[in-house]
Amino acid sequence: MGSLTTRKHVKAVTLIAALCLGNLAFAQKTSSNTADEYPDLVELDPFGGISLWGTVNHGLQEALVPGGTAGGRVAFNVTRYIGLELGYNFMVNNVRLMTPIGPGLASYTFGNQIHYLALNPVFNFKPRGSRFQPYLTVGVGAAQFTPTDAAKKTARDPAIDAIYHSANLNDNLQPALNYGGGVKWHLSPHVGLRLDARGFWSRNPTFGLPNYPTGGIYIPARDHINGFQGTLGLVLYVGQTQCPPLPAPPVPVTLPQPVISGAEGTLCQGKPITLHADMNGAPSGHKLTYSWTVDGQAQSASGPDLTITPNNGGTFKVQVTVTDTTPAPTVNRPPDIPERCWTQPVVQPVAPVTTTAALTVKEYEQPQITSVAATPGVLSCPADTNGAHSAALSVEATGSACGGNLKYQWTASEGSISNNTSSTATFDASSLNFEAANQGQSKAVTATVTVTDEAGKSVARSTTITVNCPPQFKRLPDIVFAKNNARVNNCGKRILIDQAAQQAGTTYEIVLVGHRASDEMNAAVKSRRVRGRSTPARSLDEQRVLNAAAVLTGDNATCANMDPSQIKIDWVGTDQTSTPEPGLCGTSNLPAVKERTSSRVTQADQERRVEVYLVPKGTQIMPPAVKNLKPVPETIIKDLGCPK
Repeated sequence: MGSLTTRKHVKAVTLIAALCLGNLAFAQKTSSNTADEYPDLVELDPFGGISLWGTVNHGLQEALVPGGTAGGRVAFNVTRYIGLELGYNFMVNNVRLMTPIGPGLASYTFGNQIHYLALNPVFNFKPRGSRFQPYLTVGVGAAQFTPTDAAKKTARDPAIDAIYHSANLNDNLQPALNYGGGVKWHLSPHVGLRLDARGFWSRNPTFGLPNYPTGGIYIPARDHINGFQGTLGLVLYVGQTQCPPLPAPPVPVTLPQPVISGAEGTLCQGKPITLHADMNGAPSGHKLTYSWTVDGQAQSASGPDLTITPNNGGTFKVQVTVTDTTPAPTVNRPPDIPERCWTQPVVQPVAPVTTTAALTVKEYEQPQITSVAATPGVLSCPADTNGAHSAALSVEATGSACGGNLKYQWTASEGSISNNTSSTATFDASSLNFEAANQGQSKAVTATVTVTDEAGKSVARSTTITVNCPPQFKRLPDIVFAKNNARVNNCGKRILIDQAAQQAGTTYEIVLVGHRASDEMNAAVKSRRVRGRSTPARSLDEQRVLNAAAVLTGDNATCANMDPSQIKIDWVGTDQTSTPEPGLCGTSNLPAVKERTSSRVTQADQERRVEVYLVPKGTQIMPPAVKNLKPVPETIIKDLGCPK
């Protein structure tokens, strides 16, 4: 029967141990992995539960009846996983000697209390401060098996003692070993629950009774007894664990000093200037903002580039401040630091950095003209075919550093200019107008160049070109002759007398140029003797010129009375390079006896002619038709008289 009871106790111990291990497994799965989450440096554990003991199978089969227990434990967790616990158990387990001492006698039973004081190391599966904390423990102590006062009184009763010889029943102190495990978990930071399952091993108590049969009750000595205790208790957590040192805060980031570029070279008023703040060596991934000022005035740019357009020249102070606006990094709590100990490190903000630069801006200056020239500076009018009619214009100019490319524009007070948008142009005097007169004329033409730069600044400068026009000849209508005839008809006389002689006066000389057509004979007069003199043969064109000159000098009612010195003559044969200009009256191809009254002249008529010019006295400008100008031979003219 004693063995059966022991097996029951062992089964109970096994069941409770299984429950503890199940809780342990549950705690391992559901508990936090973070140490020192809760304060548990010191634990106070009042508890209560059941107390089970086995049976000694020797003698009268000493058995401790199942009962209850209460007590308390004080634990000090000296390390993260090991604690030292002092515990006191008060157990009520009455004693029953299962075997009667004699037939007809009842088994002897008496009340019993056990006072057990033990010191145990506790081995925790989770670090100190975990919410769930499975553990194992083993320790030693002393168990004071104490019969109750009532039991002692009954045992010393003479009547009872006479039967059971129990008068020596008394306390018995035995060394004891306890072992087991359980689970602790926090309900709050300072209050928790504890489930504990523990086995006991001790030498069996003898209670002062004999250890061999003496006719009464006895308990064999030097045997052992096993027990089990299952308890549930509160855990009062006192104090808290010491917080481990916090990690050092992150080293503050420092920004490199910005460098402003773009302020070099020539900076010009009115032109955009782009500056850039170089941040070489800035920490990667950081968000930077830029604050720009110019002479203390805030600018709208918030990036690394600033574009300004200065309205005036001078020196400007540009400043940029670079600020790191990246949020401060969050430092994650290391697993070995509990939440109650964790304080987010204060990350020092990144200090802004500032730099300045000076901008030297040039003001716009107008271009400078160093020289303007016209080569040659003196020209001839269009009528003077022997002179120069055009001049090369040139200008030398320099622009300011900010002016950019130069543009040119030439103008003239009179005349025309070609290539007038270049630094070199050409002036042409061909379009200048001069009044027809015998007097020489001169005009001063102003050629002006305006030089403009890209900024719109301009400067102008002029040069003067003198255009001279000597006295000019006048052309009168041609005198037209009949074929192979040198006679000046009435129409020709009217040209000579009414126009040439009337207009000549003392201002002009008359120049006559004779022509003959290619289909006419060459000789008009054969050599002969006149008034005792021999006259040479003359060509038709020469004779026509002489006859025309005689009309001007013949001094007759039908001829003019000019001084032969006022007349110059030339004859060119069949040369027709000068354009014919027949008069308002002409002649036909028929003999000179008839004249055409119409103004129409055939092509053949036009080539049989004498050109008539009024040439200012003293001029060197002669009509183009003149080849070899000669004075009038007065003797011949005198011999001709006034031709009919």
